[in-house]
Amino acid sequence: MTIANKEVDIYPAHKAGSPLVVFNAFENEGLAVRSELENFTAADFTLASIKITDWNSDLSPWAIPPVYKNDDPFTGGADAYLETLTGEIVPAIISELGSKPAYIALVGYSLAGLFAVYAMYRAKLFSRIASASGSLWYPGFVDFAKSHKLAALPQKLYLSLGNREARTRNQIMAKVEQNTGDLHEYYKSLGIDTIFELNEGNHFKDAGLRIAKAITWITD
Repeated sequence: MTIANKEVDIYPAHKAGSPLVVFNAFENEGLAVRSELENFTAADFTLASIKITDWNSDLSPWAIPPVYKNDDPFTGGADAYLETLTGEIVPAIISELGSKPAYIALVGYSLAGLFAVYAMYRAKLFSRIASASGSLWYPGFVDFAKSHKLAALPQKLYLSLGNREARTRNQIMAKVEQNTGDLHEYYKSLGIDTIFELNEGNHFKDAGLRIAKAITWITD
């Protein structure tokens, strides 16, 4: 179905009122993630996969230049997209399901993982958050996270990276493991039930598997 000009695939739970997991996806990741989940968890929840086409706008919290030569800039459209997500997309999904979910979780990979963490500061809707291989290298994000108040403390927060993601010549992105570990400790100090998991490989290895692991942990 299409909601607010976004393509949304809904994989419904068996029982009414089960949790809703909102996943901002790159292209058609939702089906692959749903298949991976069958190997990890028997938990009953609805997975709503939202296809993001303007990745560098919808998911970036503020504007920054390209991090690689000849790449596109990040234009800082996260607040606008989050307003659409919470005000139009999620309500339409719940209406389609016909019952209020037990809770709503927000999940993302890479820049969508950064967006999921950023959403904790701007919206109270999501009570569980998963950032798989999240782009927490994003310039200024650690300072932002520590100097701003969370809209609400999530019940559970999952953070992960590949163990080779920080091994890059790009000095901005090389900070990702340090930043993620730093934020993990900070969120723990706030009393949030959180975990930081290192997976084998670089940023592009086993994305579907990493997302499935993230969803499994927050829905357990």
